[in-house]
Amino acid sequence: MRIFILILALLNFCVVTSSSADDAGPVFVDQGAAWETSSRTDFYTRDQGSRLIPLAWLKALKQTDGAPFLSDSLTRYGYLKGPDAELPVGFYATGPAGAKVVGMTCSACHTRQIKVGERLYRIDGGPALVDFQAFLSDLDKSMARATSDDAAFRAFAASVLQTATPGSDKVAALRSDVDAWYLRYHTIIDRSLSNPGWGLGRLDAVGMIFNRVTGLGVGPEPSFLIPENIHKADAPVRYPFLWNAPKQDKTQWPGFADNGSDILGLARNVGEVMGVFGDYQPTRDGLFIDFLNNNSVNFDGLQKLEDLAKKIGPPKWPWSIDTVLAAKGKAVFERSTADGGCQECHSEKPGKVRFPFQQTWATPIQNVGTDTREYDILGWTARSGVLQGAYIPFATKPLKETDLAFNILATSVIGTIGEHVLSFASASSRRTLSAIVKPDVAPNAPEPLDANRLPPVLQDLPGAFRFPGAAATPEIRHRLQMNAESPTPPKGAYESRVLHGIWATAPYLHNGSVASLAELLKPASQRQQRFAIGPDYDLENIGIASNQTQAGNVRETTGCDDLNSGNSRCGHEFGTRLPDADKKALLEYLKTL
Repeated sequence: MRIFILILALLNFCVVTSSSADDAGPVFVDQGAAWETSSRTDFYTRDQGSRLIPLAWLKALKQTDGAPFLSDSLTRYGYLKGPDAELPVGFYATGPAGAKVVGMTCSACHTRQIKVGERLYRIDGGPALVDFQAFLSDLDKSMARATSDDAAFRAFAASVLQTATPGSDKVAALRSDVDAWYLRYHTIIDRSLSNPGWGLGRLDAVGMIFNRVTGLGVGPEPSFLIPENIHKADAPVRYPFLWNAPKQDKTQWPGFADNGSDILGLARNVGEVMGVFGDYQPTRDGLFIDFLNNNSVNFDGLQKLEDLAKKIGPPKWPWSIDTVLAAKGKAVFERSTADGGCQECHSEKPGKVRFPFQQTWATPIQNVGTDTREYDILGWTARSGVLQGAYIPFATKPLKETDLAFNILATSVIGTIGEHVLSFASASSRRTLSAIVKPDVAPNAPEPLDANRLPPVLQDLPGAFRFPGAAATPEIRHRLQMNAESPTPPKGAYESRVLHGIWATAPYLHNGSVASLAELLKPASQRQQRFAIGPDYDLENIGIASNQTQAGNVRETTGCDDLNSGNSRCGHEFGTRLPDADKKALLEYLKTL
């Protein structure tokens, strides 16, 4: 009998020690009955129109040690192994065989994986812990090495063309294509990326979208570049979570975008595609702008992705909960803000009604004393290039030679959507819609802004770009024809979301400067100045564990004396004066949301 027990113990030891979290695969956290395996696979691979680099080129590139760039499916940057063994979650290859192009889709930035003990837990729609800047920078350096001299390029060409001795004409043709691509890619990477970098789980999304549209899209042919439009993207924010995002009445951290209808969701997503290297090169023919010229936005893919996002439910806490303690925490949550409660800003409340009769959740835009850096990005100006003078009648104002990057993006997105809608309209509707893609080259008296004169399906669209008054200098206020006395939210006001699934979205605050919910309930002066960041999860403090098995990623934060650093841990002092017992109860309740 003792020998039998010993054998069982040895077998159990072998099983435990020979399997790892990676070998076992992740546990998919319960996110509702609507979120099925087929939906997940679609979410991981759906083409939205991003066109980053030809697949053959990416497969031919090397790391500094000579290993293939794709050797680990980019997991070294935090990306997750996907259905395709070659590409990670959120990357796809599209196009005909032999000419496939790699792009990125929503799940690259919005799929979370956490580690508790030796187990991995997958949260779809959660903020990814990926180092996007390191990936972009390394891709740039890898192509620089491949094009550094003739010998290096011939080796690269042999791999791309799949022949040991490619003909000189084919090598020359490939070199021409690579040089044209690399000129544009290196220009934006060299001018955009900041030092220090964004780090794991953060991205200056607004800055990169502005740079991509104004720097790579609206310049003169053949490169379409306006390099001086590209600025350092140094206002990193954490990736938001996707569940319930389509229900918000506002979106983007500063809340500048109306949200909650299909057309507003499309505007949000078209801008996102442009930011992750979707093709966008509008051309001008006399009085008309062709917004769809070499425009890779995949409208069908974006609609399917938005439908998928609506299916993703908030993740349910997969471990035990003290229900008695959580009930006490619920009472704390429902107190007034002055008494340390959360309900006034973070509960479900009716927001705006969007077309057609879609009820949203209110997304209050509040200044709670957090980092203000993102508001500086919103004030960027840029040359409008081919879009100078363009406007969308009843929706936008004519673009000046130098205008806000915000306005150039608005015209680009609304024009792209309007022209797409126009292409499917009936003859009578086209006559009504024809002005949507017509710019005024020398605007004297353009039509007044009046969204009600747009077709009903488009009437919400101008609200997708409402410039935050708090970011407006006197010059910008004049440019926007804003009344100097107009009430505006103060600089540093950001959206307050419903907290369903909040346990799975650390680190916290819009810039990811606080490691856990327990840390967030401390006064800013007592919060961690620096913390390791990675997938290891702290069940008690609800957030990033203090000890990370993947070393090397540290977040350095600043205090309230440097509120515009992009890394300030200051602000959101709600609940910081609660007794420890109330804090513990509140944390337990937040697990249930």
